[in-house]
Amino acid sequence: MRQLAVTLVAIAALLAGFYLSARHFAEPVAPAPAAVMTRPSNISLIGVPRPDFRLGSNRGEFVTPADFTGKTLLINFWATWCPPCRHEMPMLVDLQREHGSKGLQVVGIALDDVQSARDFAENYGITYPILLGAADVMETSAAYGNLEGVLPYSVLVDKNGVIRWQHAGEIKPEDIAGLLDDHL
Repeated sequence: MRQLAVTLVAIAALLAGFYLSARHFAEPVAPAPAAVMTRPSNISLIGVPRPDFRLGSNRGEFVTPADFTGKTLLINFWATWCPPCRHEMPMLVDLQREHGSKGLQVVGIALDDVQSARDFAENYGITYPILLGAADVMETSAAYGNLEGVLPYSVLVDKNGVIRWQHAGEIKPEDIAGLLDDHL
């Protein structure tokens, strides 16, 4: 019981540190449209234009959805400390490798610090963009319909910037295969 309490305190301190560092060092992020951010969690965003965001990458640059204009985006919210997130990563790498030439762009958005994300991407051979942060990532995740903050959480955005699929939890290949056929 004592170990559980210490672990919970450590996690809370880590998240507070991420939040404070993101607020101190990050440039302001443009908020998502209010209509998207205030939707109740039981309303789907399917058919809604994707919200904009501006997040830093593990390579030190800022990235927005407009950087992927004309691509079908599979946006995956994750963290290095999340077991289901870690489990689905090889499948996401495979999806990018197999479908990138057809117009798919996987984008990982990590609730993590820069060094952890860099190390993780290197260890797992992740070649798609990894964006990261703390409070700004949570705001972006909520704008994309993840009001409960579930990880992993994924969204498919078509070439025209319209949300076509939302999924809380680990993605299985059968969850996404038909969607990619329809939107690539």
